[in-house]
Amino acid sequence: MAISFNGIPVSTRVPGVYAEFDASRAARGLAPEQQRILVLGQRLTTGSVAAGVPTMVNSAAEAEAYFGRGSMLARMFAALKGANRYTESWAIALDDNGAGVAATGTLTVTATTPKAGTIALYVGGVRLTIGVATTDTATTIATAIAAAITAETSLPVTATSTLGVVTVTARHKGELGNDIDLRVNYQQGEQLPSGVTVVVAAMASGVTNPTLTAAIAAMGEVQYHYIISPYTDATSLTAAEAELLDRFGPLRANSGVLYTAKKGIVSALSAFGSGRNSHLVSCIDAGNAPQTTEIWAAVYGGVAAFNLATDPARPLRTLTLTGLMAPAESARRTWNERNTLLFDGISTTTVVVGTVQIERSITMYQINAAAAPDTSYLDVTTPHTLFAVRYQFRTRMGLRFPRHKLASDGVPASPGQAIATPASIRAEIVALFYELEAAGLIEGMDQFKSNLIVERNAGDPNRVDVLMAPDLVNGLQVLAAQIQFLL
Repeated sequence: MAISFNGIPVSTRVPGVYAEFDASRAARGLAPEQQRILVLGQRLTTGSVAAGVPTMVNSAAEAEAYFGRGSMLARMFAALKGANRYTESWAIALDDNGAGVAATGTLTVTATTPKAGTIALYVGGVRLTIGVATTDTATTIATAIAAAITAETSLPVTATSTLGVVTVTARHKGELGNDIDLRVNYQQGEQLPSGVTVVVAAMASGVTNPTLTAAIAAMGEVQYHYIISPYTDATSLTAAEAELLDRFGPLRANSGVLYTAKKGIVSALSAFGSGRNSHLVSCIDAGNAPQTTEIWAAVYGGVAAFNLATDPARPLRTLTLTGLMAPAESARRTWNERNTLLFDGISTTTVVVGTVQIERSITMYQINAAAAPDTSYLDVTTPHTLFAVRYQFRTRMGLRFPRHKLASDGVPASPGQAIATPASIRAEIVALFYELEAAGLIEGMDQFKSNLIVERNAGDPNRVDVLMAPDLVNGLQVLAAQIQFLL
């Protein structure tokens, strides 16, 4: 029989007209890919979902029910859904580390013949207003502050007061509690009532984040293209990097990039970034902004996911980080500071009319195996473009040659036979990469075809080996001009 049928056996003798369908050549163009976000963070015991259970989350309200109102995960999903409500999103919750300690801070109030007014208090970027009367004492005001914090159950902290001192305690144990910002007066024109002072002692003493071992195991073989994690301690990042690298490899091929954020002064961030070297991790500078680190990570990952799913090669520059509050003007990074961070694996932002925007989104990859500077994976678009190219290659080859026999070029097989040859595979690859070129993911097709090698493996007659060198499209990041003027 000349034609390779899939479901009509050659031994059929019963009369009839038989027709089967073969979809191997039905699909045209590039294959659509459903992408997923995975969020890692801590839960409260008031949530209905246990730790270590992958859970699809469709809304901020669902996250509150699943992980507890005021939990890290609930707050992360509120920020994520505000920035990107379209990409399919999942969570794997973590419990606090039993050996951990919750961060604490204080607000010390003094009141000397106060004037009536309002205290604008910001806790992790959330604005609370506390009224002050002329008869209020420091103790009265501190009690009112603690009550306002307690009433806002979505905050990352709880509060108590004693004799004019408010003690604020993070809901979760671990290092991230140290980044919860406490401040009075953020918006222009805000000021304390006359006769009232509030001295802030920053959150501190939080130690020991949860371990990621169980969460990584719970990921299984599901592909998460964007993993949002707020944990930047060495233990957490090392575990995540190892898993991401294994997923990136050719056998698992379910790659993803981890998005995170970190606060701190430039020298500390520079030292942190210089100590990492992963092309599958992107960390954004959260500076001294009011909102917590996990909120920055959630918004950054959400904005990246929405836009890179649309076009993985297009830079993220100028995109708004929806809902984020900018650092105070005096605390914003200078050009030199941002340039330094971009050489140390830290992505940067700018502020335009009070709006936080991505300036350049990079990975933490900086040196190669020989410890030489290497820009191969500088921009985060590079790994995402590679993921897209590999996905399209695997999908197209699997669709076009699902159950084919393999023969050498020139074998006189009858038309209609399910036989693949190096030449037919090469032709399909070239056709695919023309489509990738049209989609703006690669360029230089003449060179690509010249370098393309497709051959049968010398030791395994059932295997075809391919060597291809696509030229990825780059992002326009720097436009330099010299203006030679005349008088």
